[in-house]
Amino acid sequence: MILGMTISITALGGPTAIIELGGLRLLTDPAFDAPRDYPIGPDRKLTKTAPTALTPDEVEPIDAVLLSHDQHPDNLDEAGRAFLGRVPLVLTTVAGAERIGATPVPLWEHHDIPRPGGRTLRVTRVPALHGPEGAEPVTGEVAGFVLTADDLPTVYVSGDNASLDVVREVKERFPAIDVAVLFAGAARTPLFDGALLTLDSAGAAEATRILGARHAVPLHFDSWAHFTEGGDVLAKAFAEAGLSDRLTLLAPGDTAEL
Repeated sequence: MILGMTISITALGGPTAIIELGGLRLLTDPAFDAPRDYPIGPDRKLTKTAPTALTPDEVEPIDAVLLSHDQHPDNLDEAGRAFLGRVPLVLTTVAGAERIGATPVPLWEHHDIPRPGGRTLRVTRVPALHGPEGAEPVTGEVAGFVLTADDLPTVYVSGDNASLDVVREVKERFPAIDVAVLFAGAARTPLFDGALLTLDSAGAAEATRILGARHAVPLHFDSWAHFTEGGDVLAKAFAEAGLSDRLTLLAPGDTAEL
């Protein structure tokens, strides 16, 4: 990590967090609705179990939203969609950008965000697989992101990704990841016979090892009923992997400076 440079991460619940880096305030996957059910088919639903730690008014100002995908309400709900209109920049997949009027970032391409003082933060779109191999036609395209600048720590934001092979691809392109923001929770669905839609806790620990990340900050493991592994399982998995010193577990509303 660049000496003297820090990153601040505030978890808001689920996949929603504020990342403060290089004078910018970035928001991941905005979901601000009150606890409720979301029907997602004739016999299935997603259930939000806890309120988001901050309201849209309380998180402002936001310079950019890093939106992994717009297809599922735990990543972008009704209040989150309304919030996008208050943000100057929303980065997401090409298909998602067409649906919601955001800025598309094709796979492995980048968008540079101006920073105070004249420097920039480069946001590179990296792959994410939201389920087992072959899941994309069902779950849709999903984005991960890598944030880089010469004077800042390098940050990987996984998005809803269940594949360690994808993590290895990211490592090949970005050999020095300082902070890994990993969407965990071991989300599962009957659509794929219970296969993982996001990393489980052991997978999050292994992703940290693959990346060589100095810090791992899991998101997407609380506040929704379909997450099957919480913070206690994450802590155990990192301990079993000998990586407890790299894990930062945040409850909704908590902030860590790394």
